[in-house]
Amino acid sequence: MADVTAPEKPAATERPGKVEARPVPHPWQWVGVVIIAILAAMMINSFVTNSKWDWHFVWRVMEYRPVLEGLVKGTIICTIGAMILGIVLGVTLAVMRLSTNPVLRLVAFVFTWFFRAVPRYVLLVVLGVGVLYLYPKLDIGLPFLDVHFYTLDVKSVSSGILVGIIGLGLSEAAYMAEIARAGLLSVDTGQEEAACAIGMSRGKAMRRIILPQAMRVIVPPTGNETIAMVKDTSLLSAVPVTTELFFQANAVANSTYLVMPALVAAVIWYLIVCSILMVGQTMLERYFGRGFGGQTGGNKQSLRGRMLALRGGGGGM
Repeated sequence: MADVTAPEKPAATERPGKVEARPVPHPWQWVGVVIIAILAAMMINSFVTNSKWDWHFVWRVMEYRPVLEGLVKGTIICTIGAMILGIVLGVTLAVMRLSTNPVLRLVAFVFTWFFRAVPRYVLLVVLGVGVLYLYPKLDIGLPFLDVHFYTLDVKSVSSGILVGIIGLGLSEAAYMAEIARAGLLSVDTGQEEAACAIGMSRGKAMRRIILPQAMRVIVPPTGNETIAMVKDTSLLSAVPVTTELFFQANAVANSTYLVMPALVAAVIWYLIVCSILMVGQTMLERYFGRGFGGQTGGNKQSLRGRMLALRGGGGGM
């Protein structure tokens, strides 16, 4: 019999050694860093050496009682009130836009169309001046039948800040409706089907399943809208509202003729408030982003680290 020799097994391929890779040099990056550093130094030098900035007066304006009152009432309170109204109404409109009822979809579309098309300054002027002129008293009842259940004295219950909150809130609701609708559409329809399959009603599934997952998409633009609302409170002079940060800082500038220091004081307060809101937005994004993008309970681990852990610390398969 002929000898049958078994084929030789190929030698095991050895792993390559450590690759000494050198990063591609980018000298122009350092040139850009030097230029930015020079410009920043020039700016800081101008702030420190130019006496016209009058930083001592800036700190005094920031502590003025009318300015602080305008910061709290006109800026912070109006922002909170307008955003609460805008978020609640916006989420409601988003649910209406996604409803199977054509009437609800039409009403939500018309509301969103109107308030997105009208500028906020014009809307505040109309609410602050036109509505009080056209409807000093509002009759609530059946139209065309001269049947009234209640008569509301608009002049007696309306104030500048209240009208400002309503105006900004209605305008914000139109934008929040689109943000919330995008967030709801980002959740897979199978989530609602699974919730209904275990006996949840559609409303309960929306509250406990859909909305918590949609918040990951809703929170970032909502944070941006909140920061924008802080700045839009400067439009409340159209109502008119005098208890507002920018209005009071501008009044100080007109009375003292120190325009830039007074306006810089308002800018610093806006920076402080918006910075606090940015920190809160970041925390909310981390909270609602748990389990997405490689984050689980705040513990970040690279893909390479997870693969090495699964392979026993980098050993061969």
